[in-house]
Amino acid sequence: MSTPKYPKSNQMPVGSVQCDNTTLNLLKANDFVAKAIREKLSDVLVINVCSSPGSGKTTLMQETGKRLSEKLNLAVLVGDPETDRDAIRMKEVGINALQIVTGGMCHIEAQMILQALDHIDLTGVDLLFIENVGNLVCPAAFDLGEDIRVTVLAATEGDDKPKKYPRMFLTSELLVVSKADLLPYVPFSVEAAAQDAREVNPAIDVMAISSLKGDGMDEWCNWLLAKVQEKKASLETA
Repeated sequence: MSTPKYPKSNQMPVGSVQCDNTTLNLLKANDFVAKAIREKLSDVLVINVCSSPGSGKTTLMQETGKRLSEKLNLAVLVGDPETDRDAIRMKEVGINALQIVTGGMCHIEAQMILQALDHIDLTGVDLLFIENVGNLVCPAAFDLGEDIRVTVLAATEGDDKPKKYPRMFLTSELLVVSKADLLPYVPFSVEAAAQDAREVNPAIDVMAISSLKGDGMDEWCNWLLAKVQEKKASLETA
């Protein structure tokens, strides 16, 4: 698989002001922990799933687990400001899941992931999802030791988000347009969202899915299977 740019916190969108004389990097400690996570999970594909609240991340994780449970060993770390409801939903469909309650924080930090790894059994796990807190701003700056970052953008949100929140799309390898079954009923253009996302990040992939109706889920699952195989192949040649 192609080598993503690490740490994610160092990637800045066009137009950002760089302060070359800054000696204190507030994200340096997070990046150090993220590097430790990446080394600890060197044989697991880690995908950080980000989005606004209500984009359908949890439903996507549930439906992915149902479809890939016989092909991959999956686990999910779920971030939420206050409740454990999402982890309960995962476990109800048989997915190995652990809730990270951030206590009101608007993002997950690497040290939360490192601590969580002591409380979830990842023996034999091929793919670990990190379902981040719903937010297109704060999570963009925090590298969690992931191999891939996926941003989910619901058709109900509007197609202008990639330019409004460029850092999230700059640091993502894939844009998933969710709730695609609603596209005939809402003013959302997949083509416009994809164009804006690629102007921010020319390397980003784009796909549209409906977790509830199943549209695009085969493409999504095949993409995941391919990425897992790429990770395994990279370990064999390392």
